[in-house]
Amino acid sequence: MSIFQPKYISFDCYGTLIRFRMSEMAREFFADRLPPEAMDEMCRVFSAYRLDEALGAWKPYREVLRNAVRRTSKAMGVEYREADGDAVYEAVPTWGPHDDVPGGLSQIADKIPLVILSNAMNEQIGRNVALLGAPFHRVYTAESAQAYKPRMQAFEYMFDQLGCGPEVMMHVSSSFRYDQNTATDLGFGCRVFVGRGHEPSNANYRDIEIPHIGCLPAVVGL
Repeated sequence: MSIFQPKYISFDCYGTLIRFRMSEMAREFFADRLPPEAMDEMCRVFSAYRLDEALGAWKPYREVLRNAVRRTSKAMGVEYREADGDAVYEAVPTWGPHDDVPGGLSQIADKIPLVILSNAMNEQIGRNVALLGAPFHRVYTAESAQAYKPRMQAFEYMFDQLGCGPEVMMHVSSSFRYDQNTATDLGFGCRVFVGRGHEPSNANYRDIEIPHIGCLPAVVGL
C-alpha cells in the first residue's frame, strides 16, 4: 500500500487524544439515582443525546451538556440536576491525554503540521492541548466555527482557515459518528480510525485503522 503524504494531519481531540471521561463522570453523578445495572443504558442514552444536541444550530457547550443531562434524566425517569452538566463542563480542561499520545505525536509534529478540530469552547481546550506533548500548527473549535462536528460546517471552517481542501489532508479520530463519516463524505485524502474501544470499526468509513497514536508515525512513513 502506498503511503499518503498529507499537507496537514487533523485530529479529533477528546476521545482520540485526550482521555474522554464523560461517561465515567455521568456514572458518578447518577449513582444516587440509578441502580448499577442501569448505568450502561444511561451512558448510551447520554451519548446519544449529546450527539443530537450537536446537530442543530450552534450553542455554547455548557448548554449542550445541560440539555443532554436533562434529556437523559427524563428518559431514565430520574431527577434532573443542572449542576451535573456544569460539573462535566468545568472538568473537561483538566483531562489529560492517553498514554500513547505524546510519544506518537512528537515523532510527527516537526515534519507534518498537526491540527485539532474539536467540539470545544475556546476557554476549555488550551489546557488540554498543552498536555499533549507536541506543538500544534492550529487548534480550531466548534465555538470558532459556530458548528459542532459531525456537521460539515465545522470541517469547512477548518479548510477555509488552512487554505486547502480535504483531499490533501489526513483526518485522525476514534469516532465514526462525529468525524469519520463526515470525513468520508467530504473526501479527505486519508482517514485514520483509532480503535479506542468506544465505537466499533467500520471499513466503509476509514482507510486505515490503528490501535493507538503510537502507530501513527508508521502510517505516514516515519
